Amino acid sequence: MRTRILYGVIIGIFFVLQGCSSSTKTEATKASAPTGGAPTNEIEKYRAMIADGNPADLYEAAGEDIWKKPMGPKNVSLEKCDLGMGPGVVKGAYTQLPKYFKDTNKVQDLESRLVTCMEKLQGYNSQEIIKAGFEKGKRKDVEAVAAYVVAESKGMKINTVAKHPKEKEMLALGEKSFFYQGGPMDFSCASCHAENGKRIRLQDLPNITEQKGAALGWGYWPAYRVSSGNFWTMQRRLNDCYRQQRFPEPIYISDDTIAVSLYMAVKANGGTMNAPGLKR
Repeated sequence: MRTRILYGVIIGIFFVLQGCSSSTKTEATKASAPTGGAPTNEIEKYRAMIADGNPADLYEAAGEDIWKKPMGPKNVSLEKCDLGMGPGVVKGAYTQLPKYFKDTNKVQDLESRLVTCMEKLQGYNSQEIIKAGFEKGKRKDVEAVAAYVVAESKGMKINTVAKHPKEKEMLALGEKSFFYQGGPMDFSCASCHAENGKRIRLQDLPNITEQKGAALGWGYWPAYRVSSGNFWTMQRRLNDCYRQQRFPEPIYISDDTIAVSLYMAVKANGGTMNAPGLKR
């Protein structure tokens, strides 16, 4: 584990330095290359080179420790947390999320479910976690555990469905939110992710409305972001999407963010989980 992480960090530093030292040439290439051309290919080569040393491994290892360690006011671990496949079952759990949970009578994604377990099993205050920022307080533990849980579904088929009435209701809300257009720039999620062949700078934008594109989008998140140097959960990714649309920041693990996640996951059904991914 340590060797792979070290290798990934070294390669990442090398490419950052190389990019800084040849910015003029890089910008010229960006300007002249068509969609799917040389810059995109080079990014894919970079990802392939460091994939075996994805820095998300660090979060995954920390998350596994947090999952197993007795913590909180009740001094118990999360090992009895039910992520939808029975208490303590982690393998494959993420492939079926978000989903309806009878004990909360809600549709929950991974992060909201972990917050529920931290409150009920360990005695933490869920509102403190919700109000904390990303990478702060106990929210940081949720992010690490999310990396661990997601990694335990890597290579498996996405199997998120909407059968329960509340799942169907949430799916409808997610679709509505995905296409809702507003804000000072009159944007929606669909503005970037509802057509084939779109891109922003060097980043190809998957068409979430189709299974193939949804599998590329949903199947590679959560991910380590090289540009920010940290691990992003799906909740954080959606938060940033709202920011880019110039919408108000969504409440962490709100119904709306979970609904959009469900919409993406259902669209991606049958695809392969490749998260934790590695993004620019």
